[in-house]
Amino acid sequence: MERVRAGELVYYRFRRLPLVHGVFTRLGGVSAPPWDSLNLGSTVGDDPRAVARNHALVWQALALDGVQPSTVWQVHGAETIVATEPTLDRDHLVRADGIITDRPNLALTMRFADCTPIFLHDPVRGVIGLAHAGWRGTVVGAGPSAVCKMVEVFGCRPADIWAGIGPSIGPARYEVGPEVVTAVREAFEYAGGLVRRVGSGFYLDLWAANQLALLRVGVGRVDVAGICTASRTDEFFSHRAEGGRTGRFGAVLTLRNHGDDDGEDCR
Repeated sequence: MERVRAGELVYYRFRRLPLVHGVFTRLGGVSAPPWDSLNLGSTVGDDPRAVARNHALVWQALALDGVQPSTVWQVHGAETIVATEPTLDRDHLVRADGIITDRPNLALTMRFADCTPIFLHDPVRGVIGLAHAGWRGTVVGAGPSAVCKMVEVFGCRPADIWAGIGPSIGPARYEVGPEVVTAVREAFEYAGGLVRRVGSGFYLDLWAANQLALLRVGVGRVDVAGICTASRTDEFFSHRAEGGRTGRFGAVLTLRNHGDDDGEDCR
């Protein structure tokens, strides 16, 4: 991914995705600690006025005038919905962990603090998707669910779909219990390469697990950001590294083409 600065805000984007999108860092917002400063989560105890201002700053950074947000209440499952309308004055459309659309006037948005953002784009059919996958979403197939919904509703071919796995907790930091190891083994029929044992602990590779799940349903290409949120709390919120009291960073994806950049590339 490349790192982009837009005023005080900093976000990351995939070089292979030619659409307006971004995984925003925690930098450049107005929220006070421990949500400092670009917190986009409305259920973590932050001042709602600060959260609303932060959302406005994100829209400004991506020059999304006239584009409306469409989001869901993330519940660590695998349900995917088709977005045909903006969220408007609601907090979310429905409870789900995947959202897809072919509407150019909508921007899909989700919030994260260690779980995996999954970006999807079919340039042939003009369809995009965004999914949220923690360990529960990974083992029940949040990413593949969104791909299958793209196939079912819009006639997409999995081989035409590009996927990007965004910043999330990395394999060196994500220690899990035996129940998670069992769930991974059941979902993937093995855990080799996905779970490793270090001393008495087990560590899950969410990046590799979601990449494998997407490739299994035929996705043509899967790029992995390889950015660990738990190791980079200077830039990202991390539920695990910050003891659960923290904000949520945002992922945004729209069918609008990049065109001319307003941001400064600061790789």
